[in-house]
Amino acid sequence: MEAATKNDSVISHPDFLGDSFHIQTQVRLVFGCGKLTSLGQLATELRGRRVLLVTDRGIVEAGHVHHAVASLEQANLEVSVFDQVCENPTTADVSACVAAAQSHGADILVGLGGGSSMDTAKGCNFILTNGGEMKDYWGIGKASKPMLPLIAIPTTAGTGSECQSFALIADEKTHQKMACGDPKAAAAIAILDPELTLSQPRRVTACTGVDALSHALESAVSLKRNRYSWLHSNEATRLILHALPAVLKDPDDLDARGKMLLGAALAGIAIENSMLGAAHAAANPLTAQFNVIHGTAVGMMLPHVMRRNATLEAVSTAYADLAKTCHLTTSEDVTKGAESLIHGVECLLKEAGIPNRLPEQGVQVENLQALASSAAQQWTGRFNPVPLGEGDFLTLYQQAM
Repeated sequence: MEAATKNDSVISHPDFLGDSFHIQTQVRLVFGCGKLTSLGQLATELRGRRVLLVTDRGIVEAGHVHHAVASLEQANLEVSVFDQVCENPTTADVSACVAAAQSHGADILVGLGGGSSMDTAKGCNFILTNGGEMKDYWGIGKASKPMLPLIAIPTTAGTGSECQSFALIADEKTHQKMACGDPKAAAAIAILDPELTLSQPRRVTACTGVDALSHALESAVSLKRNRYSWLHSNEATRLILHALPAVLKDPDDLDARGKMLLGAALAGIAIENSMLGAAHAAANPLTAQFNVIHGTAVGMMLPHVMRRNATLEAVSTAYADLAKTCHLTTSEDVTKGAESLIHGVECLLKEAGIPNRLPEQGVQVENLQALASSAAQQWTGRFNPVPLGEGDFLTLYQQAM
């Protein structure tokens, strides 16, 4: 293995998280069943008059766009709908959205849908207000001018994009995913309406829920975590681990869906303040090279990464603390506690129907080296508590075979 198995100096126990931090909360959360009807009023409070609603055809067919537009028009706002959002949006998708915003003269944006809709709206906001190309904003804090107000409305309990200032946009030619982040890109308001998630197919519920869980677990032990992010990671883990099985069992359970939506948002806040880790670094090449659904890819790699990270005593302690929070163990033994959390995650992945072998996704042994090389270059891997190189990722992929 390329990374040392003992490196407690890089991450501390939850009771001693970081000597200091600087947090500026940005997103106003509006939570509750039926809250979509407040969209018009909230948009008016942001002093917008011409709204571009960014969404996809599936959300239109589900009827959510009709209700959103009705609320906006009731508030005497002029609305145009851009419903051409694609999964894993590219620079071409952003350009089309920018053209729609310019044509309408938009002064406020609404992202309605999954992470792709919210990312497209954010990407549009960068170019519309600051000019240039998406690659100009790859990184953090590269927008020099103010951006338009954004209202984010998730219809899945997954990405937590509604609580993040990053837009994840792929280059249409190279397929390289670019994380473009700036505090000005964060939504002014996020509407969390559990009723909007009722239209999700079971597979979408499962994959997005697993993605949200991975956000909570990776942000809980990242190198950038702090007391503030830990609170959100901890609560997000507790909510999702208990609510996702309930939603999978009874899709009409609004209480459980509300907990999932809130858990995903809290995990999004945790990411915003602590970043992710190696499970996402290992998942991204699977999506890029084999079109594995993101939630499936990260779910397949998560237990292997967690066991690797648990070789650090401080990470193992954090996992054990999360296991107690989730009532998965009463043991005071840190190693047993950590393993009980990982086992609980594995049980949930099985219940969600996430495959646990890479060959089921078309991956062959001869593909592993290229995957490992790509994983080692992923930005999120830099924040993993255990430093991992190409050889380490190769081992993780081999374990997933």
